[in-house]
Order: sequence, then structure tokens, then C-alpha cells
Amino acid sequence: MGIFAKNNVLALKASVTAYDTFAILTEQHFYKILTAPFTYCITEMKTSICQSHKMCLSTVSGEALLTSSTNCKNRPIDLVFIVDSSRSVRPAEFEKAKEFLINMVDTLEIGSDATRVGLVNYASTVKIEFYLNTYFDKQALKQALARVEPLSSGTMTGVAIKAAMEKAFIAEAGARRSSMNIAKVAIIVTDGRPQDQVEEVSAAARASGIEIYAVGVDRADLMSLRLMASQPLEDHVFYVETYGVIEKLTGKFRETLCGQDACARGHDCQHICVNSGDSYVCKCGMGYVLNADQKTCSRKREITQDACKCEAQILFQKKMQSTIQDLSRRHILSPSYDYSCILNPNFEFD
Repeated sequence: MGIFAKNNVLALKASVTAYDTFAILTEQHFYKILTAPFTYCITEMKTSICQSHKMCLSTVSGEALLTSSTNCKNRPIDLVFIVDSSRSVRPAEFEKAKEFLINMVDTLEIGSDATRVGLVNYASTVKIEFYLNTYFDKQALKQALARVEPLSSGTMTGVAIKAAMEKAFIAEAGARRSSMNIAKVAIIVTDGRPQDQVEEVSAAARASGIEIYAVGVDRADLMSLRLMASQPLEDHVFYVETYGVIEKLTGKFRETLCGQDACARGHDCQHICVNSGDSYVCKCGMGYVLNADQKTCSRKREITQDACKCEAQILFQKKMQSTIQDLSRRHILSPSYDYSCILNPNFEFD
């Protein structure tokens, strides 16, 4: 479309000024639309106006695509907290420990078919505050955690681990059978040195299928933490200086309890990586299709849609196309029409 009747172009522009989209089009956009197929969508525009009158971001441009999926639906697990509430843990510190547990629960999907949570409270004695089948409602579980009170002096960590293994991780207490392939996880939080033996009972617990994480605070004995925890130790032993900063571990445990994040380990997806079990699959953003290599993406042919399905742009294009078709039926050299040439920017008049 090299030559236009000047008056007709002005008339064409005037005929579409009622459309909000036209007001933000540049001249380049305007002429691109004139020559575009009916199904072409304006990809250069940063936003589009939908019939709902809401603004929406275009996801056609490659720069707008995500590199990984941030949604995480954690794997179902049977989780038992084993918490030291001996006298060395001051009341304010114990409240911080409970906040840490509550915040961790907040990151999990709680339910009979999702994650189940139990709590073993210990000092010189052991008290099972609730079992894996006591609470399937997250809010009720958080309230139960908030009500837990500290016990007394002494740090009988080995006795607490034995109680968890024999009384909490059993079918009668809500632990699911091994054939269901649901992980059994114990998280021990302590600030002192155990006053009993932990090596043998921890080994027995691990041998029974319980994965143990050991969190040490302040005066916790690092060697004891290593004796209790599962391998690899660098992934199962944690230490923080005070209960005041223990909440920093919440994010770490969220990642762990969500299962292996294959996308975070590295991927070669061009657009979007989505975790799938212990592996991942690649997906493409809107307006693109996955190539045969299952990694790269190509722009869709003919139809390109954004989140709003380009309703306003397509309506706009159709009106202009109709007007252009009407103009094209008229001879540009007709005496009733003045005309001018639209110069290709790559050329000059002689």
C-alpha cells in the first residue's frame, strides 16, 4: 500500500478516533495494522483494553515471559515436630519457636490427604501434644500450636525421638502405611546438649524410614545435631544464633518440604519451567507453541492472543480493514480526491 489518497487517510483516522486504542498508536503501529491480517494482534503495545475495561499485560513479547514456575504444591508428608521446651529455653524464646512452627505450617497444604502434623514436646519428660490424625484443618492446627506450654528442666532428646518413633509415627496415630510412599519427616528444635544418648535411637528412627532434620539454637551441641540428622548432613543440620532469627529457616524448610525443585536446580526451557515430580517439563507463554525439542518455543502462526484475547485490537482492525476496502474501490486519481505519496524511509525522492 504505497499510495493513499491524502483526504482518505485523514478520513480514515477520523473514523477510528473513537476507539481508545487508536489514541496510543504510533504511525508505525497504524500502518502495520493497515496491512495486517484480520487475526493479527497488536504485539508492540504494552497494554490492551479489554471489553471488561480492565488493563492487562501482553504476554506475547518474549521479555514478559517467566523463566520458572513459582507455584509450589508440597508433597504429602507425615510431619512430626520434636520441640525442646526445657528450662534453658526462656518463655519469650519458646514463643519464637512456636511462631516458627506456625509459620512453617502456613506454607504447607494441610489435610487428611495432604500433609499431616504432630507435635512432641519434651524436656526431662515427654508429652505428645497432638498426633498426626488430630488436626486436618490448618487454622485449628495453628491454634493448637499457639496453646502449647513449656515443660520443665532437663533435655531428654533421645527419649523424645524414641517416643516419636514408637507413638507418633504409627498407624494408630495417623501415620500412613509405607505402601503409600508418603515421607515421614521429624524436625527437632533444641537449644542445648542432650542429657541422654541420641546416636542409637536416631539411627533406629532413620532405619524405620523417618527423615530427621536437626535445628540447633544458641547453645546447641553441633555434634549431637549431626548424630541425630539424616544424610546428607549439609541438608539436614541447621544452626541459628538465637530464637529471634529462627524464622529465617522457614523458607528453607518450605523448599525442602515441597520436594525436589528440579527447575531451581537448572533447566534449559526457553520460556517456562514447571516442576513435574523429580523432573520438569517446559511450557511456552501465550502466543507461542512448544517446538519438537520440547524446550524451545516458536511464535504461533496467524493467531496471536494475549490474556484478553485481543478483543479491542481485533475490533479496531476490522473497522479499519472495512474502511480501507471501501477506499480501495475508488480510483486514487479521481478528481474529487487529492493524494500524496507515503515515502518509504529507506528511499529519497529524486
